[in-house]
Amino acid sequence: MQQTTFSSVAWQHKGKVTRRERFLAEMDAVIPWERLLALIEPHYPKAGQGTQPLPIERMLRIYFMQNWFNLSDPGAEDALYDSESMRRFAGIELSDDRIPDETTILRFRHLLEKHQLTEAIFAEVRSLVEEKRLLLKSGTIVDATIIAAPPSTKNAEKARDPEMHQTRKGKDWHFGMKLHVGTDRRGVVHSVAAGPANEADITRMEELLHGEESELYGDQSYWSEEHRLQCKYAGIRYRVNRRPSHSRKLNEHQRAINRSRSRTRARGEHAFHIVKRLWGFAKVRYRGIRKNAVRALALFALANLYMLRRRLLPQGAQCAL
Repeated sequence: MQQTTFSSVAWQHKGKVTRRERFLAEMDAVIPWERLLALIEPHYPKAGQGTQPLPIERMLRIYFMQNWFNLSDPGAEDALYDSESMRRFAGIELSDDRIPDETTILRFRHLLEKHQLTEAIFAEVRSLVEEKRLLLKSGTIVDATIIAAPPSTKNAEKARDPEMHQTRKGKDWHFGMKLHVGTDRRGVVHSVAAGPANEADITRMEELLHGEESELYGDQSYWSEEHRLQCKYAGIRYRVNRRPSHSRKLNEHQRAINRSRSRTRARGEHAFHIVKRLWGFAKVRYRGIRKNAVRALALFALANLYMLRRRLLPQGAQCAL
């Protein structure tokens, strides 16, 4: 039986519930913990005669907070010492439990990378959303965003990350990687792909479709006359914004159609807003596309739960604004 400290008692009787506490309580209620832990358990170290491994659920909770609050491994360790609300979410009582150090947090993250467990987590969350009939399969919105990488060569290797590339967007140049997503018409993500920033958006189109679409939305970078004809033959309504050519500009009617399509297409950017703006994944944290893609899969799985939390929360529970 855990002994409650005086600081915990004082925290329980404070006068205000903070936004962080409310957010953590909501996510705790909507995350399917048992299903996700079952994915990790076969790969997690078993207790033996040496150092005993920390509980799987505690490490998974810390990993999720690390993504939500954009924390490094040392930053996650420090935050657990600093924040009572984060300790409570992780199930840690300072008087009884050991806070994992940065090396333990690093090893757990590497475990997820090695066994492709964030991909399994993303698939499990998608299955949950489908079971709840919250994924609309009638239409898919495809979109992409650039995640910046450090362009400096002032590092141990004295070189940029070789897997990251430079691309031009409008008048600005960007260096980094590109995340591609396929979402339903409400913005719930069902497919994720990653690559260098300089690859064309349309090259990842097939990876973002689930095969049951009756409509397809995308911006001008996805326009292809050949693909439009393929969709027409397959009975899929092609709602990708038409792209002008050098010799032929769009007329007013075509521009009006593009604006109408964009009102639906814009919903595909909701997940990017959560992942990049609310949770801080606007810049890569690790070298290499795969390590950052692993993080992206976990983030989009959690973003789906966050977007649908009002529908997934137990009846009677209140949701933060």
